[in-house]
Amino acid sequence: MNTSEARPPARKSWLAIAWRIVRAPLIAYLVVLLAMMFLENSLIYHPAKLPQDSRPPTGLPIEEARFTSGDGTQLHGWYLAHEHPRAVVLFCHGNGGNVTDRADAVRALHDRSGVSVLAFDYRGYGKSEGKPNERGVLADARAARRWLAKKANVPEGQIVLMGESLGGAVAVDLAVDGARALILENTFSSLPDAAAHHFPWVPVRWLMQTRFDSIAKIGSYRGPLLQSHGDRDSIVPLRSAQQLFEAANEPKEFILIPGYDHNDGRSAGYYERLGAFLGGLK
Repeated sequence: MNTSEARPPARKSWLAIAWRIVRAPLIAYLVVLLAMMFLENSLIYHPAKLPQDSRPPTGLPIEEARFTSGDGTQLHGWYLAHEHPRAVVLFCHGNGGNVTDRADAVRALHDRSGVSVLAFDYRGYGKSEGKPNERGVLADARAARRWLAKKANVPEGQIVLMGESLGGAVAVDLAVDGARALILENTFSSLPDAAAHHFPWVPVRWLMQTRFDSIAKIGSYRGPLLQSHGDRDSIVPLRSAQQLFEAANEPKEFILIPGYDHNDGRSAGYYERLGAFLGGLK
């Protein structure tokens, strides 16, 4: 009887020891989770600002675009018109840098693909005002599409939407309203899916406020889709891109680019496929 009465204190002692062992790591883990939640936007968006008096690169006949987002935020972009465009393209860039980092892409789209193109900076990027967040970025893209439609004298639904990485999610969101075509490069099914690849020890799908949930939206788009992805992409897993493609409606085409990582640019073969895709649009 006396022996059995002594067991509960022993069990409590083991629980106390176990708690002392796990307490510090658990508290540290919770602190890291809270910090990541607090700093979420800083972890997602990596804008680079530009002086307001900076000029586009020489050799590109770029018109600087100035327009206003739905909440009054002043935005900036580059418009490069083609004399005889086969399409009018709105280019949505990724989460880092600004429009100047896409000068080669803008030039190639104009010169090699024969299109008029607007590349713009989301709020907080380049010369655009404000700070980026999901709602604001998506509103900025809508303002850019309105400006481009008016400038190029085409209906918004006849604009080709093109997005790289995070910009792919922006383009998908726009495409729900209709588009002549949708072009996606190195983009993801949803931002939490991409984040889970890098932080498997964090329940990001539950914790993230920013969603960019392309896989939930792309089924509402009914038009031509050209999607490309490098098979060595270390930022956005290939499987995430494939899941997005599987959720899309026909007609659609997937280009797998051998040996390419996330930021490796665009190959000559890619531009050939892109040209064929644009040439086949109605």
